[in-house]
Amino acid sequence: MAYSVKSKKSGKMYYLHSKDVKLAGDRKQTIYYFGGEQKSNALNALPAGYEVMENKRTGLPMLRKKK
Repeated sequence: MAYSVKSKKSGKMYYLHSKDVKLAGDRKQTIYYFGGEQKSNALNALPAGYEVMENKRTGLPMLRKKK
């Protein structure tokens, strides 16, 4: 079961996904994002050291490093 969050503003469910991207200089980085549909690259849990927050204006969930 993929990690999901329900938006407090819209009531819509969002699923956490990850993707490996290639940056300039051949650097590789993993990005995390929430999508409205559960796809094959969905994660089952939050990455270590991160927490979920919700954008106050749009209601979209986002990840941030724990303080």
